[in-house]
Amino acid sequence: MTSTNKTTVLRLDASVRRNGSVTRDLTDTFIKGLVAQDANATVVSRDLAAGLPLIDEAWTNANFTPAEDRSEEQKAKLAQSDALIAELKAADVLVVGLPIYNFSIPTGLRSWIDLIARARVTFQYTEQGPKGLLEGKKAYIITASGGTPVGSGYDFATTYFKHVLGFVGIHDVTVIAADQMALNADAALEGARNQIEDAVSGLAEQAKAA
Repeated sequence: MTSTNKTTVLRLDASVRRNGSVTRDLTDTFIKGLVAQDANATVVSRDLAAGLPLIDEAWTNANFTPAEDRSEEQKAKLAQSDALIAELKAADVLVVGLPIYNFSIPTGLRSWIDLIARARVTFQYTEQGPKGLLEGKKAYIITASGGTPVGSGYDFATTYFKHVLGFVGIHDVTVIAADQMALNADAALEGARNQIEDAVSGLAEQAKAA
């Protein structure tokens, strides 16, 4: 988090379900708890299930064209990407509702990743390897699954998304999981809610100390 007293939170929802979604409900709980404890928090929300444009050849060509040489058409092609990156850059805290679909992430979140992962904008290549340019942020991944154990060898959702966040410089990542709900939904939800309560309290203390 930044050293200012005002916290900007970017909330991303990836579940295609708007009613009955576990990740949306848990993310609601997180955000409400945070706002209740930090009156200075500003929340920006983006629903990725509403759909984002897929990158294509024209987008890629525009991205690889130096900014000063881009045509108006190329600038327009990158406009959505620029807006998403601006939201992410402005955020102190990222809260992502991430359901696990077929062992991986929803399409909307994958599109978001493609649009925000841009060389020389959110990461750069150096002699020491790739370096993320979005350092100093805190991220929470709020996830749910029917049968996939989070962090297991076949969880290609949270492990992949954590890697992507680290690639763009966001290394302080906490995963809050209501996983394997098909086995014991009540226990999974209780565990996730307890983690959320602890996380929100910790963030509020950081905000007071900043």
